[in-house]
Amino acid sequence: MLVCSCNFITEKEIEDTIVSLLDEDCWQLIVPAKVYHAMEKRGRCCGCFPNVIDIIIRTTEQYHARRDSTDGDIFDFMTRLRQFHEENRRADLERRRKGHRAA
Repeated sequence: MLVCSCNFITEKEIEDTIVSLLDEDCWQLIVPAKVYHAMEKRGRCCGCFPNVIDIIIRTTEQYHARRDSTDGDIFDFMTRLRQFHEENRRADLERRRKGHRAA
């Protein structure tokens, strides 16, 4: 199935790339930009990114379901994603200057 019509990328190519990224580090946070970078492509219109996110979630869940892991090894990805979002949000707020003008 064709996922990205701008770059002619299929669902199978995205899944294979995600699995190879997970083989490198199975607990890393994978986002569409990282997948595209690994495939040496770039998002053009980025309309496919919501579908790529769904593929990332599904493929990651399947990868970890096949992998023999103890409960202590399983990491909550949503917690990690929220933490990443909060860290970047704080950085954006710190750079923002309210009421200050360069003289």
